[in-house]
Amino acid sequence: MYLLASQKPRLAPHPATWSLMLINLLPDFFAVHNSTDRVAAYLRYFENHRRFLEAYWHNYVLDPAGPHFLEVVRSAALASRVDLRTMLERIDVVSLARNTEEQCRTLFDIDTDIDVVLMVGVGAANAGELVVEGKGVAFVCLEHFTSVTNPETQGLGLDPELIPLWLTHEIAHTVRYTSPTSRSEMKQLIDDAGGYYSYWETGRRSSLRELMINEGLATIASRTISPGHAAWEYYGYTRREYAGDLDRAGLGLRLRYLSGGMSDDARTVERHVFPERSGYFLGTKMVEEAVNSRGLSWAIRASASEITSLSSSAAASA
Repeated sequence: MYLLASQKPRLAPHPATWSLMLINLLPDFFAVHNSTDRVAAYLRYFENHRRFLEAYWHNYVLDPAGPHFLEVVRSAALASRVDLRTMLERIDVVSLARNTEEQCRTLFDIDTDIDVVLMVGVGAANAGELVVEGKGVAFVCLEHFTSVTNPETQGLGLDPELIPLWLTHEIAHTVRYTSPTSRSEMKQLIDDAGGYYSYWETGRRSSLRELMINEGLATIASRTISPGHAAWEYYGYTRREYAGDLDRAGLGLRLRYLSGGMSDDARTVERHVFPERSGYFLGTKMVEEAVNSRGLSWAIRASASEITSLSSSAAASA
């Protein structure tokens, strides 16, 4: 059982200037979709929101300066959106997002500005986190939350009731990355990069221990605010020998334990094939003691060594 932040020792009250700002890009995307030249309209849309969209493409799609950019744009711009429009007619996604923001503000003792973006993506991640110019950004791509799989848009067919789960998960990441009181390795790497988050560079430079703890904390946060879902909707499964990798750094480790779409060979360790995204489950187990003893608000800002020392102390006294 995980206690809400209000049941744990809290940080100092935050000033009213700290905010989670909801940015709704749906009207702008549907203006693209309603245009007579959707590809040209998407390119204008990209330029109008370049600060965010360029980072989204770099981290979750492909290099927007590369040769395949227009190919992906054309596919996304010309795809049918009947399933998305139907979902939006029955679900107030803006209210869902605002309610999630308010719960996260309390749960995490928000002490920094964060943008929360509702958008239509290009079939890549269903949700994600960014840091742009030092500000955290949590986004959700709604083409994946229509309850209907859609090969044309690569929509996953997730239920829209999962939107709060995923937004909470990504907001938790942005707090760990940008809170002025965070002692995390991820925050230091992002600061060293001038206030920009790169999935690929942090994957190369951060220890697997930090990456797993990062996902474990976000998983517990999503389970706290959006309880009652099936286990697979929060994380992967199974535990085998992984401890030898925890202090190592390398993009292959992030992909093996925390990414979907990897081959069996890429997920094989000492003849054992790890399930996709098994690091989410492992990371959750690694942080449970810290969350239970110190609260999620503290744990989400703690260094990996602070968290593992609590787990080690609890195991020694058991």
